[in-house]
Amino acid sequence: MKSIFIDKEITYTGRELSPHWIYKNFNIKGSAICAFIGPVKVDLAEMVDIEDVINDEPISSDKMLNFIIEDFEANLANMVSNQRLFICIIKETLEEYGLSPKRFGDDLYINDKKLSVSIATKSLTSCLIHTALNIVSTGAPISVSSLNEAGITNIKEFADKVLNKFIAEIEDMNFAKSKVRGVL
Repeated sequence: MKSIFIDKEITYTGRELSPHWIYKNFNIKGSAICAFIGPVKVDLAEMVDIEDVINDEPISSDKMLNFIIEDFEANLANMVSNQRLFICIIKETLEEYGLSPKRFGDDLYINDKKLSVSIATKSLTSCLIHTALNIVSTGAPISVSSLNEAGITNIKEFADKVLNKFIAEIEDMNFAKSKVRGVL
């Protein structure tokens, strides 16, 4: 799996959670993870989370750190597991900054306020994850926590740590699958 931090602002609308978006826009072939900063404005028509659609809960924020993961080998059950792993990696990284985030499923909270949004889904050719963390606490439809309020201001450095940890974990999991002898 490859990774890239995209050093330009991109507004996340939900349409970016589509097969080959990373390849088409950044020429990264195959399974990959990318990170970028930008506002988030996902209308109900673009929502993947049916529960949020039913509850009339669109997603918006003035500025978020977005991650998109695309895997061409995983099925949806694997991808949901990878989504939870990814959230745990973000939680561990936040703890390295002296924070005490709480995790409930695929959501992270700081000071009892939601920090993250995350969804895993599948397409005809791959499975995908979008996870985003509030950089600022404005523009969201609910009261949220943010990386800036938590004292994290070098967002690229934080994103790079998360990207590197995730890639290392995936590589280690792939090695773990190949190092064992089969049993009868």
